Amino acid sequence: MKKISVLVLFSFVSHGIHAQKFKTEPWMNGKIQQQVFAITKVMFHDVTDPTAAARFYAYSTLTGYEILCQQKKDLPYIQSNIRQYPKVQMHASGEINTEFCVLYGILETGKAILPSGYLLEENQKVLYNEFVSHHIAKKILDSSVAFAQTVSKAIVQYSKQDGYFQLSVLPRYNPIRSDSNWQPTPPEYMAAVQPHWRTIRTFFIDSPTQFIPVSRVPFSTDKSSEFFKLAMDVYNTGKHLTKEQTTIANFWDCNPFAVQFQGHMSLGLKKISPGGHWMGITGIVCKQHKLDFVNTMFIHAVVAMSLHDAFVSCWDEKYRSNRIRPETVINRYIDEKWQPILQTPPFPEYTSGHSVISTAAAIVLTHYFGEKFSFTDSTEKYIGLPPRRFKSFLSASNEACISRFYGGIHYMDSIDNGREEGKKIGNFILSKLPAEFIKNKM
Repeated sequence: MKKISVLVLFSFVSHGIHAQKFKTEPWMNGKIQQQVFAITKVMFHDVTDPTAAARFYAYSTLTGYEILCQQKKDLPYIQSNIRQYPKVQMHASGEINTEFCVLYGILETGKAILPSGYLLEENQKVLYNEFVSHHIAKKILDSSVAFAQTVSKAIVQYSKQDGYFQLSVLPRYNPIRSDSNWQPTPPEYMAAVQPHWRTIRTFFIDSPTQFIPVSRVPFSTDKSSEFFKLAMDVYNTGKHLTKEQTTIANFWDCNPFAVQFQGHMSLGLKKISPGGHWMGITGIVCKQHKLDFVNTMFIHAVVAMSLHDAFVSCWDEKYRSNRIRPETVINRYIDEKWQPILQTPPFPEYTSGHSVISTAAAIVLTHYFGEKFSFTDSTEKYIGLPPRRFKSFLSASNEACISRFYGGIHYMDSIDNGREEGKKIGNFILSKLPAEFIKNKM
């Protein structure tokens, strides 16, 4: 077989370009979602923190979209708008099965960057054998594996330059001892999670400080102050939660750090990450909309990178404002026996991470699927929670936002201002993307 050389050109393709059409077999429908879920399960196993989880989704799905762009040269090359994205020359030897190559590449990058990524090797074997069973020649699959590994290697190398591996050498974080600053909370009193995440490179937004939210309500123990009223609202609402409010809080908990005590033992209650929840929603609506392979890959990559950028922005504010959690305030000044129904996550309060990242994701999804796209969110069935029906992405994101108030872990200004932060991030990212779905049918 003649060797085929592929030169990657990093020029942006304008909106509305039509890619050459080619057919995806019906049995391949949902395959992108399956690989993303395989990555979710590994992170579930690893108890990956929310910020890192979004990063892992971003690079894995970016690999899939990069492979598509290598094979279909007239796809919108959104990578031209990604910060510090490299020029890479790649070579493919032999005929490529594009769909298999994309799916294998997603797993290949996940395998390389996840702590327990080796677990994805079994998924790759299953994927390979499935394509063999559908009469795809092994020679084509082997060539596709080699090309997927080449693209993945380039994306992994790009990931290594984002600051992630420098986090471990940065100064150890010690909570500031003052009445207004965050302190570790019960029951585990865990150390602060990812205090230097602001140093991680973003994909689309210019910097972590591009969308700094309005200032938080200043701390005060004066019972007539705005801050004390915010704390009382959390306290009173938490004492009189309705059944529906409790359901909402638990549905959107997504706290991988939750623990349960049995005697002298503490047991981890593994849960999906907030970003994982929105990646699940993305997969669900792609299937419901009967989106083709190309657009399913495109929207997964876009949502994943949006979640990553939203987390970097949010974490920048969290450790700048360093605000005390409601649980600490209420126990000190209102009711020492009060507990929120959700366990307080181990990092500062302002702004609400759920509010920022959920709104950013919802803004992107709304742009592509429409303002009245109703769907059933069954993402949490994996951990035993029943599905919930939503009339739109923004109604889902608004529920995710308010769930943190019902859960007793955020003040209302953190939720409202986090929502605005997320809107700005989502809309900015959309300005870097094609105006519509890619006009392509596989």
